[in-house]
Amino acid sequence: MILSIPILAVSLTAVFWTLAGLLAMFTALSVVVLSLTWLERKVLGRLQRRLGPTRTGPMGLMQPIADAVKLLLKEDIVPSSSEKAIFWLAPVLVVIPAFMIWVTIPASHDAVLQNLDLGLFYITAIAVVGILGLVLAGWGSANKYGTLGGLRAAAQLISYEIPIIMVVIAVAMLAQTLNLRDIVDQQDPYPYALVQPLGLLIFFIAGLAEVGRTPFDIYFAESEIVGGPFVEYSGAHWSVFFLAEYINTFAIAALTVLLFLGGWSGPLLSGNWVVIWFLVKVYAVILVVFWIRGTFPRLRIDQLMGFAWKVMVPMSFLTIVITAVYQFYLWPPWSLTLMSSAGLVVVAYVIYRRMVGPANLVADVRARQHAQAQERALQAKANDPARGAAANAE
Repeated sequence: MILSIPILAVSLTAVFWTLAGLLAMFTALSVVVLSLTWLERKVLGRLQRRLGPTRTGPMGLMQPIADAVKLLLKEDIVPSSSEKAIFWLAPVLVVIPAFMIWVTIPASHDAVLQNLDLGLFYITAIAVVGILGLVLAGWGSANKYGTLGGLRAAAQLISYEIPIIMVVIAVAMLAQTLNLRDIVDQQDPYPYALVQPLGLLIFFIAGLAEVGRTPFDIYFAESEIVGGPFVEYSGAHWSVFFLAEYINTFAIAALTVLLFLGGWSGPLLSGNWVVIWFLVKVYAVILVVFWIRGTFPRLRIDQLMGFAWKVMVPMSFLTIVITAVYQFYLWPPWSLTLMSSAGLVVVAYVIYRRMVGPANLVADVRARQHAQAQERALQAKANDPARGAAANAE
């Protein structure tokens, strides 16, 4: 009994600090979400030659808080024909995995809640649970459009989960570990973006599709299927889905930095101050995400699925193959860079030819029509000089 009291005190202390860490992490992620909503509006405003939020607070800085208060006070309507338990459970199943993966994502060598030896495996395993929440959100709403949006979401996310997992395996093969902290340490001489540029591009594009960012915002596209699986949600429940979206966007940017851009490594800073380098890189990746949203139109569902299975999945397997060849034969790092860059160039050329194909076909048809018109004019001129002159005048 005497020994059990110190053990109990130690366990209670550990539980207290764990809960405090989780609360601090949730608070930090909430602040990040508020900053991302403000930054996205400002960036899109500048890209579209607008000012963005300016009225609420200096430079519109209070606009995210105003939006959060509005959503919390807005009436939360539950359809009478919906499955109440599933309707309430779906947002939880979406936001909890988005929050849980941050348990092992480090912002520096020591700024991590729990460093796991199988951190990458944990992240990929937990992240896919959110797909279940989207399917249940559509089905539990008892709305046909919501159900259709949930099924489209599942098809999209499962398809683009495969390239992400393949690229993660390739990075683990390079680093010989699944520990995120060790993967960053392995990039000390050079980041993996220089060694595996094809993997970086595949991971980034598939990550955009996983979080439903433009041009992959199919499953909740308002002009497509009336809001997707969220069509019956309002108020705080609706905000939970988009809280998860922005947390996942921040997570994809953070993983891109950790796996390919050297993590928190950078000049001039040391100790805990290297977190600044991590945040600078993450927000730079997020600015690219916002830039893409303001630049590219939304894909059709057939284009999105075709791009996944015809381009992304084969190229992700190619990433595994060239990484395995590089590792087995112990070639120098520049050989993997050449193989990865060659694959990237070939795919880019094929996609370019596929995209300009219709325009080239139209140009060929017009050229043939113009040639035929000129030939008819020459024949008419040879048969009847007066008529040929009239044809030339036309």
